[in-house]
Amino acid sequence: MTKVIPTTTARSVDFVESVLRLHPQLAVFDCDGTLWAGDAGERFFDWELRRGVLPRDVERWARARYADYKTGKVSEDDMCGEMVTMHSGLAESEVQRVAKQFFDENFVRQIFSEMQELIRRLQRSGCDVWAVSSTNEWVIRAAMKHFGIEEKKILAASVKIESGRITDRLIRVPSGEGKPRAIREVIGKDPDAAFGNSRWDAAMLAIARHGFAVNPNPDLEQKARECGWTIYRPVLEKTENTRVHP
Repeated sequence: MTKVIPTTTARSVDFVESVLRLHPQLAVFDCDGTLWAGDAGERFFDWELRRGVLPRDVERWARARYADYKTGKVSEDDMCGEMVTMHSGLAESEVQRVAKQFFDENFVRQIFSEMQELIRRLQRSGCDVWAVSSTNEWVIRAAMKHFGIEEKKILAASVKIESGRITDRLIRVPSGEGKPRAIREVIGKDPDAAFGNSRWDAAMLAIARHGFAVNPNPDLEQKARECGWTIYRPVLEKTENTRVHP
C-alpha cells in the first residue's frame, strides 16, 4: 500500500522519523529535484554557456545538441554524458571552482531542509549514505558539501582525468538503469532505502528494500503508487532572498 505523507512542518518531522525507524544500513539519494528544488545539472549547462566557460565552438555545438535533445533526437544518457565530456581539455580545478560558485549562488536556498536533516541523522545513526546522480560530478561535489557526503560516496556523471585535465572518456552516467548498475558495481550491494523524484530513478528505487518518491514527477508518482513506495512532498523554506527559478 502506498503511503502518501502530506507537506507540513510536523509531517516533515514524521517523515524523517519514519525513515530512521527502518534502521537502513545503506541509503542512496538522487539529487536534482530530490534534495533540492530544480535541476542543477540543466541549469549549470545553461549558466556556463552564458558565461563563456567553454570555447565558442563547443558552446555553439552544445546549444544545437541540447535543442536536438529537447525534441527527442538525443537520448537522456547521451545528453547527460555529453554535458560532461564537452569539458574535455579544461583544467578540472577550474571547472570545479565554477561549479561551486554556481551551486552556492543558485541552489543552496533551494535545498529541502528536511532532506538535509534526514541525511545528517542517517549518517549519525551509522547508515552508509551515497549520492547517485546523472548530473556532472563537479556540481554534485559542490552540492554534497552542504550534506556532509564525501566525494568518494558520490556516483555522478564522470570522465577520466589526466594530469589535471578533463578527458572525453566517460566513466559512468548514472541515469535510469545506469543507477542500479553503478550502485552494484561500486558499492557492491543493494540499498535498504532509495530516494528519487523522476522516472530516471525508478530502477534505483526498485532494487531497494524501501523506495521513496520524493517530490515526484507525475510519471514516478504513478509508478510509486503501483509499487507501494512512500510518496513525500518536501517543503521549500522560503526566505526574503529565496529565488525559485523555472
